[in-house]
Amino acid sequence: MSERRTVALVTLGCARNEVDSEELAGRLAADGWELVSDAADADVAVVNTCGFVEAAKKDSVDALLEAGELKSAGEGGRTRAVVAVGCMAERYGKELAEALPEADGVLGFDDYADISERLQTILAGGVHHPHTPRDRRKLLPISPADRQGAEVALPGHGAPPDLPAGLAPASGPRAPLRRRLDSSPVASVKLASGCDRRCSFCAIPSFRGSFVSRRPADVLAEARWLAGQGVSEIMLVSENNTSYGKDLGDIRLLESLLPELAAVDGLERIRVSYLQPAELRPGLIDVLTGTEKVAPYFDLSFQHSAPEVLRAMRRFGDTDRFLDLLASIREKAPQAGARSNFIVGFPGESESDLAELERFLTGARLDAIGIFGYSDEDGTEAAGYPDKHAPEVVAERLEHLSRLAEELTAQRAEERIGERMRVLVESLDTDDAAGGKAAAAGRGPHQAPETDGQVLITDPAGREPRVGEYVDVEIIGTEGVDLIAMEQALPTGGDAGAGR
Repeated sequence: MSERRTVALVTLGCARNEVDSEELAGRLAADGWELVSDAADADVAVVNTCGFVEAAKKDSVDALLEAGELKSAGEGGRTRAVVAVGCMAERYGKELAEALPEADGVLGFDDYADISERLQTILAGGVHHPHTPRDRRKLLPISPADRQGAEVALPGHGAPPDLPAGLAPASGPRAPLRRRLDSSPVASVKLASGCDRRCSFCAIPSFRGSFVSRRPADVLAEARWLAGQGVSEIMLVSENNTSYGKDLGDIRLLESLLPELAAVDGLERIRVSYLQPAELRPGLIDVLTGTEKVAPYFDLSFQHSAPEVLRAMRRFGDTDRFLDLLASIREKAPQAGARSNFIVGFPGESESDLAELERFLTGARLDAIGIFGYSDEDGTEAAGYPDKHAPEVVAERLEHLSRLAEELTAQRAEERIGERMRVLVESLDTDDAAGGKAAAAGRGPHQAPETDGQVLITDPAGREPRVGEYVDVEIIGTEGVDLIAMEQALPTGGDAGAGR
């Protein structure tokens, strides 16, 4: 009988990291590791780090230090090793290992295929030397059409033909290289990895690499497997979903894939994240707003709206073009959800540029807005720009725009009073912002997990809602960005888009 080996995966950062963690879990489970949810109960704590911005890096370091404290408890605890993986580990490699001796190993993406062997070596007291970071964009051909089949580690893309029993349903499609780490009715599916854009503030392409699409058959197989695991909503994630298919010879591939995903038995909602405004085609808008079970949801990466700032960011567009884009979406689906993130205090950003961004935000009617203050990122073009703003100026602009964003999203929530929508119930007996009790909380089609607020159901029509079910509601009030609703049967046929 083999020795019991336990491992816990602690995930920081975005939904893409969550998918990567479940791939690592699949690899480890296939090799006999027992997955546990609490790092204190694990022989090895694997921390999937985020390396996007300074705050995320700090959270990753804090998580590694916390896991290190479990190890230092000695005989009082089980944890014997702490290992860093993920974006921060890939981006800094040896530098992170030297700065953080609490980590027994720092593994890059190239180590994922051999994760079980790596952890076993570390657990046995062996040394795995951290990698020297390199620009992963240079690992793939420049031409997107030549990238498919290249032997480069792409976390979240694994799909082996066979895995041990227990990792797939007894019948139906074989499991992907993935093991679920929770029982949520929502799961992310990786559509692609990497990015070909060269935004001057962003380091992600350097450590995630160039853009590579997953094949539609692999995405569909994973969606079917997830539906068999009880998932009813999937969110398609990547660094840039609007580029999907360009390396497969069909830039419109997402338009044909979405209806196929909507036809998967058991799936009730398909959501697409991270869309580039400059690449958002009319045909894709049509599919996102007119396909049953596809949420009319637009997670648009605007970043700013002042033309001069956008050009310095190596991006395209302006306030009026962005407003026209949103108007064209709402013409097709008035209830469509729209969210975006913005950077303030970018080098050279003037007061008039800031006023232009305010003009856009005021007219955009976005459901969710993220405001971030600019900070230099290692290896980015913008880090070498002149005309940097003092930290206190960036902080002042961040505070001002954040207050405006809070007011505007609350106003947008109020516009939804009277709307009917289908809500996925995710929790029961929830406190609302006013200190009262809601029977349940969930999300409508315009709300992505964790980022876009929620719907509080105060009147469940005389019955107990269940987590994982979809409830038809009418919006009767708001609490900031959150909506207050009462359950109500929709008329036959419903409102356009209400069932999505």
